[in-house]
Amino acid sequence: MYYQVMSFNYKKCDLSNREKLAFKSSDETKAILNRLVGFDFIHEAFIISTCNRVDVVVATRDNFASYHTILGILAQHSGVNFYELEAMSHRMDDGEAIKHLFSVTSSLDSLVIGESQITGQVKEAFRFSYLNGTAGKKLNRIISYAVKCAAEVRNATQISQNPISIASVAVAQAEDNLGGELAGMTGVVVGSGEMGMLAARHLLRAGCDVIMLVRDTKKSEYIYRELGENIKIEPIEKLSKYLNRYRLLFSATSSPNLIVTKEMVEERDFERLWFDMAIPRDIEEIGMEQIQIFRIDDLQNISASNHALRQEQVFMADEIVERYKDEFYQWLRVLSVEPVIKGMREQVSDAIYIELKRAVKKGFVSAEHEANVKKMAQQMFNRFLHLPTKRMRKDSVDKNSAGNIEALKSIFDIDTDNVNLKQYKKDHHAKGYQQ
Repeated sequence: MYYQVMSFNYKKCDLSNREKLAFKSSDETKAILNRLVGFDFIHEAFIISTCNRVDVVVATRDNFASYHTILGILAQHSGVNFYELEAMSHRMDDGEAIKHLFSVTSSLDSLVIGESQITGQVKEAFRFSYLNGTAGKKLNRIISYAVKCAAEVRNATQISQNPISIASVAVAQAEDNLGGELAGMTGVVVGSGEMGMLAARHLLRAGCDVIMLVRDTKKSEYIYRELGENIKIEPIEKLSKYLNRYRLLFSATSSPNLIVTKEMVEERDFERLWFDMAIPRDIEEIGMEQIQIFRIDDLQNISASNHALRQEQVFMADEIVERYKDEFYQWLRVLSVEPVIKGMREQVSDAIYIELKRAVKKGFVSAEHEANVKKMAQQMFNRFLHLPTKRMRKDSVDKNSAGNIEALKSIFDIDTDNVNLKQYKKDHHAKGYQQ
């Protein structure tokens, strides 16, 4: 089995194409996941879909086949030409795929280094697929290590101090454009999801009044509890009124369609700053000189500045990710061989039992000597299996010897697919398999 990640992110895939790749509903995501695992060479899959990326993570037995399958399915889904999609993708296999996923989960591959949301988004993406029956223990192994890695990155570095998000960068950009002062101004926030709540929180901290437009006013009690009473909540139907009244607009909905269209916008004699933090985009191109629209990718310059300020911490975090990747792979390889060794020894024990009972029945061995003969047979086979077992454990930490283990599984007809590898964890650490 192999691991593979196909990533379409802000580094190579621009906003318009990420919009085409984005999933408009959970049903769309389920349909793609079901198609992926419908191929016998793809065991499990989950999809990370955020404003910065669409990453497809699979456990597969054929990296070449899964690579072309993912591209083909996403080309059909997005309407982007297969070869154009291939050019904007980043394919990673096995060790590179593991390191990438650990980096993503630790917020080292984000548009804004150290953003606070991505760990939860990765966990939720896996959980969604798990509940859909398209991800399980093979990918859960990676997620468990990825979350531990992200926790150590947070604890051992300062990357996540004063947490930064796309929403906080948008508010910072608004401050820069308006001379560094938002106090006394009013910011209109469209959407009460995580990004909208973050934007509102940062605006309130900057001394800004906030009007939040929501689809479901029943969420008002929750919003007031989270943000306090200094916020005004209105139904989203009043959007036209407020976007033409105030200078600042921050939109972050999950709508598959545009929220702000040209027809809604009226001419005004003051400059307006609008921040579209949604994928697909919420705000149509307006084409008015007095309206400046910032989209997700427009915040990349701030991200680059943020990256430079934290470069030393990023180096430390990269070392943590590299160590977790190595530990994960060593753990995975060693645990993959332990069930094979156990299976071989169980077959030996079964053979000793069957043949000894037959020998006693036929009088070749007396009943009084049965225990001694059994012990001798076990010792003989233990000695016989000692060197092969030692070499198997040594091979298990060498990725170039993975085929040896698979061959032994086939020769001895040992099925490890349904084995709970956690039962071998203690032995692994006790034996301390080292190269």
